[in-house]
Amino acid sequence: MTSRVLYRSAAVLILLFDLGHSAGAPWSDPGWGVDLGAIQSSHFKVFGFSRTYWDFYVGFGWIVSVFLLLAAIVAWQLGSLPAQSLRLVRPTAWALALCFAAVTVLNWVYFFTIPIAFSSAITVCLVAAGWRSARAA
Repeated sequence: MTSRVLYRSAAVLILLFDLGHSAGAPWSDPGWGVDLGAIQSSHFKVFGFSRTYWDFYVGFGWIVSVFLLLAAIVAWQLGSLPAQSLRLVRPTAWALALCFAAVTVLNWVYFFTIPIAFSSAITVCLVAAGWRSARAA
């Protein structure tokens, strides 16, 4: 497989990961039997704003969705670059691969099968693409 195909595959997987993550909002199911009342009703002041832990939980969930979309766009654009240009952005390409390797570790520690599978596949694609693009240059 070429680095172009690998970066584009990673981009599609990241987009699917993002859509799945966003579709799960607000990332809690009443069927789990978790009482969310305390985190939704306990207000505290943060730099002049009244917030709850629920605000932080939901807000950070949406921030993750936005950053996953950015990662998909970056991976797609990396797949569009010729070998000479890809050599110039190699640190960015490897940073993206390392980022998803870290996401994979965090998913293993804190989450479940679906995010583990997606982040693992994305990491494999990005590392293979980085390896291929380095060899092509």
